[in-house]
Amino acid sequence: MLSSVVSDTFGKSSSAILSHLLKHPNDKDFDFLPLLHGSMLKKQADIALAIDGTISEVQASKITLCLSHMDDIKSYIAQIEATAIQLSASYSGALKIIESVPGISQYSALAIFSEIGADMSVFHSDKHLCSWAGLAPSNDQSAGKKKSVRISRAGVYIKPLLVQCANAAIKDKEFPHYRNRYEAIKHRRGHKRAIIAIARMMLTALYHMLSTGELFNPTLYEKSQRKPGFVASSEEHAVKLLQRLGYSVVKIPESA
Repeated sequence: MLSSVVSDTFGKSSSAILSHLLKHPNDKDFDFLPLLHGSMLKKQADIALAIDGTISEVQASKITLCLSHMDDIKSYIAQIEATAIQLSASYSGALKIIESVPGISQYSALAIFSEIGADMSVFHSDKHLCSWAGLAPSNDQSAGKKKSVRISRAGVYIKPLLVQCANAAIKDKEFPHYRNRYEAIKHRRGHKRAIIAIARMMLTALYHMLSTGELFNPTLYEKSQRKPGFVASSEEHAVKLLQRLGYSVVKIPESA
């Protein structure tokens, strides 16, 4: 019943509990608290009920087989990753540029590079690249009415990857710009559109970085974080502001 309590049966805490139960099937009252990590500590009562019972030899053999299968898959993944890193050695410069963006890890950079390459001249502009990746809003209008601004179905591989990187970028505490932009857009348009917007911002930055060969420079975003000292407004807004401050505004008619 452990799978009904935890989200990942083969996670770190669950694997440690299963390993102990397989080695000591008759140990019903063992202290599993040292094996729990993070949020799992809040589920200790439910976990105690889930592991209360006995494991038969057939069940133990099935669990052992599943764990062995998981270890084999992990070893295959490690071999594929090592081969991919070896093949990409000649493109280390471009990969270093992509990996310098907050939220993009080594293997994410490799996957993004395999999709867009290093030569940005094949795309007419950064907007063309975003459209190709399925991150640009559509322009469905008829008779002056906008019917839909949903993104296209393009980019079936790179779009989910960039969305994952965007989710990691908004959690980066060392570079809060993406988080601030995400919160501002989320307040108006919701989470899904906000995270797509962040992914589009990241891909736009990658286009210009690969075009110029420059690494990600966080200081360029500091100016955008500063609030302007004076914001120009329309005449109507200025009048309303003065009225809120207690002034009486009288419009003088223009002389003929």
